[in-house]
Amino acid sequence: MQTDPDGMNALTQEDKARLEQTGLEVGMEHRTGSFFQKDQEVIHCTSVAEGLEVIPIAEAMEKHPWIEDYLWNAVPADKDKYTSYVASQEEPRGVVIIAHEGSKPIYPLQACLYLVDEPVQHVHNIVIARDGAELHLISGCASATHEQQGAHYGVTEFYVGKGAKITSTMIHNWGAKINVFPRSAAIVEENGVFISNYVCMHPVRKVQMYPTASLVGDHAVAQFSSIVVATPGSYLDLGSRAVLLGKHTSAELITRAITTGGTIISRGHVIGATEETRGHIECRGLVLSDGIIHAIPELEARVAGTELSHEAAVGRIARDEIEYLMARGLDEETATSTIIRGFLDVKIKGLPELLQRQIDAAIDAAESGF
Repeated sequence: MQTDPDGMNALTQEDKARLEQTGLEVGMEHRTGSFFQKDQEVIHCTSVAEGLEVIPIAEAMEKHPWIEDYLWNAVPADKDKYTSYVASQEEPRGVVIIAHEGSKPIYPLQACLYLVDEPVQHVHNIVIARDGAELHLISGCASATHEQQGAHYGVTEFYVGKGAKITSTMIHNWGAKINVFPRSAAIVEENGVFISNYVCMHPVRKVQMYPTASLVGDHAVAQFSSIVVATPGSYLDLGSRAVLLGKHTSAELITRAITTGGTIISRGHVIGATEETRGHIECRGLVLSDGIIHAIPELEARVAGTELSHEAAVGRIARDEIEYLMARGLDEETATSTIIRGFLDVKIKGLPELLQRQIDAAIDAAESGF
C-alpha cells in the first residue's frame, strides 16, 4: 500500500538534511519499504518487496483483525504514564510491519518519525517477523529545528518467530529542548535473533529508555549495541535488558558512551532464568569534559546453570596515546579525534554492511562537534 508518494519529496532541503542524518533515503534507492510520520500525520507508507507489509496501524487493525493479539503483549499498556498516554489515544498512530514467513528482503526498510509542530508526538509500532523471515529496519527520529520544544512518546513491540531475525537500528537527531521516551520490547522464539542498535550523537534534553528482549525459545539470541554522546544539557538515561528463558539462549549488551558535558546513565540487566544460558554486559565510557557517566550493570542468576559476566570502564583519553600519535606527525586535535573515532568504531556482529555504513555516517556527521 502507498500513501502520498510525494510526501517525502515535498520536504524542504533543510528538513531533508536533518532527516538524512537519521538514515532517511527520500529516493528509496536502497530501501524495500518506507513509513514517514510527521507529527501525527502519516504522509508516506509503502512496500516494494514481496512478502513484506508496511501499513499504518489504524489500517492494519482493520485489514488484519488478528493484530489485536499483538497489541500491548510485549509492552504492557500500563507500564508507565507514557505507555498509558499512548494507549489512551482514540486513534492510534504508528506502523505495523510484517515480514511474512520465509521472506528475506535484500535491502532494509525505513521508518521516520518527524516532530514539527505538535507539543507531543505519540506512536505505537508493531514489528513482526514470522517463522524463517528476516527484517532489517532503520528508524530515524528527529525534530525540525535545534531550538524546538516538545516530546516524543514511542511504543514499539517486536515479535521474532522461529528461526526469524529482526535487526533494528534507531538513529536519533532531536533538538536540545526535546524529551524522548521510547518504550520497546521484543519476544524472541526458538532459534530467533533480535539485534538492536541505538545511535544518539546530537543534543537532546532527555532520553529515557530501557528496551527488553525476552528470549522465550531455545537457542534464541539478543544483541543490544548503543553508541551515544551527551552534550552539555543532555540527560541520557539508557539501558537494555535481556531475559534468558529458553535453554541455550544468549545475550550481549554493549555500550560506547561519551560525555562532553552531559549526563549518561548506562544500565544493563541480564537475567539468567534457565540453565545452559549465557549473557554478557560491556560498557566503555569517555569523559571529554566535565560531565557524568554512571554505569550500572546488573547480573541476575536465578539458576545454577547460567553463565553471566560484565565489564565496565570509564575514564578520559590517556595523554600517552595522544603523544604517541603526535610523535607520528598528527597535531593534537587530529590525534584526539582519531582516538575518539576508534573508540566509537564498533563493528556489530551480524549487521548488514548497509546498516553499518549508516551507523558510521551518523558518527562521521557528529564527529566535528567533538
